[in-house]
Amino acid sequence: MEIRRGEEKDITGINRLLEQVLEVHHSGRPDLFKSGVKKYTDRELLAILHNDMKPVFVAVDGGEAVAGYAFCVLQQHHDSNILTAVKTLYIDDLCVDECVRGQRIGKMLYEHVVAFAREQGCYNVTLNVWECNPGAKRFYEKCGLTPQKTVLEKIID
Repeated sequence: MEIRRGEEKDITGINRLLEQVLEVHHSGRPDLFKSGVKKYTDRELLAILHNDMKPVFVAVDGGEAVAGYAFCVLQQHHDSNILTAVKTLYIDDLCVDECVRGQRIGKMLYEHVVAFAREQGCYNVTLNVWECNPGAKRFYEKCGLTPQKTVLEKIID
């Protein structure tokens, strides 16, 4: 398995995995997530793939089939009254194809992201995980991530 930057040729495979993520979220929170839609148009996805501030990494097998991805965003707060200017790599989305989960592909992707963050001079790596996705939460805890903050909600009826 090779981990590399996503390319235009990966769009079909990335879209397939984006659909899987959307369905997990829709199943857990149908009040918030739609089903059967695309997160990005192909044009938007292509722009992201060419944006160095939003690196996308893919795990590909020997035949170049996309087995997983990690969408990332480089962040830094400049001129903030309350926040230091640390550089952060935010993992916006990490997915491994449901057909190949359990083969350490997610771990490989995560370790690649951390190495990239280190190369970029980042202070930390952050992400959000939905409570309706306990499998993802367990995965991130096994990777050594700890809560930075908690977002609470009250649904108003």
